[in-house]
Amino acid sequence: MIELEMCVSPGMQTVRDMIARVAPTNATVLLTGESGVGKEVVARAIHQTSSRASHQFLKVNCAALPGELLESELFGHERGAFTGAYRDKPGKFEAAQSGTIMLDEIGEVPLRLQAKLLHVLQDGEFARVGGQRVMHTTARILAATNRDLVAEIHAGRFREDLFYRLNVIELRIPALRERRDEIPALIDHFLARSNAAYGRTVEIPPAMRRLFAEYAWPGNIRQLENVIKRVVVLGNAAAVYGELTSSTLPSSSGTATETKTSAAAIGVAQLDLKAIARRAARDAERIAIADVLERTRWNRAKAARILGISYKALLYKIVDCGLASPRTVDAPRELHAVPA
Repeated sequence: MIELEMCVSPGMQTVRDMIARVAPTNATVLLTGESGVGKEVVARAIHQTSSRASHQFLKVNCAALPGELLESELFGHERGAFTGAYRDKPGKFEAAQSGTIMLDEIGEVPLRLQAKLLHVLQDGEFARVGGQRVMHTTARILAATNRDLVAEIHAGRFREDLFYRLNVIELRIPALRERRDEIPALIDHFLARSNAAYGRTVEIPPAMRRLFAEYAWPGNIRQLENVIKRVVVLGNAAAVYGELTSSTLPSSSGTATETKTSAAAIGVAQLDLKAIARRAARDAERIAIADVLERTRWNRAKAARILGISYKALLYKIVDCGLASPRTVDAPRELHAVPA
């Protein structure tokens, strides 16, 4: 997580000004922008500077769950509503009462469920899955998307009436390539955090910092953070140079001549780039799995769904990557466990 105080570009100053204006209200806000620009950071800032700050902020990733599970996650379910519903379960709209709920990737919500969301936005009312009792919510709704919802409406994948209910205030977060003056501070922030997390003292040399400043960062701040994690994990900045100058991660403005010059400056001209790519991919996978496990509090079934792999495959990868749960886990015996 980054701090908004680090975001000093003119575009982000406009965002910060808008946060100050909309936070004291109960208005629904639609956060737009490319993946990885920091929409959750902005949503949390709106919550934390509002009168709801003492209540819960709950984020729901609408792209991470299929429609049926997403409906239960949002609205809860009654006992016996479906196979496996052994007890009543409150949803996020109940849990976020008087607080804020962030609907991330709102463009991924199935059309059937969009109708139910529209009812919540209009009347603040909903019913649990399998239930008849009408329930009320006072949660404030913030929605986020990296999709063009107007294009989704024309394609028949998003309800026009829901769009207008969500789009009371639209807040666009600029891409990182539009805020290049923030890159040096972000590098220092992520480098310090990663060094502390992995017990390293890795530095990023000036030549690579220049490369970072020139690169287009299609994955925005999230991509920059993950690249710096790989730099720290691999032990030096030169170890990921091959990736940064390969066809999968091209410089936004550098020519072939400039690339050769930068390579000499970093001193990696003789590196085995295939070996670097394999090692970087393995370390990136380990970091991604560890991050999802941490976010799901080591709920392996949920983590496997988010990662798009089977539960058993995840268990093997946990062992292969040498990851350890905060609790004592008997990894080999767990390979035969049935997910909750």
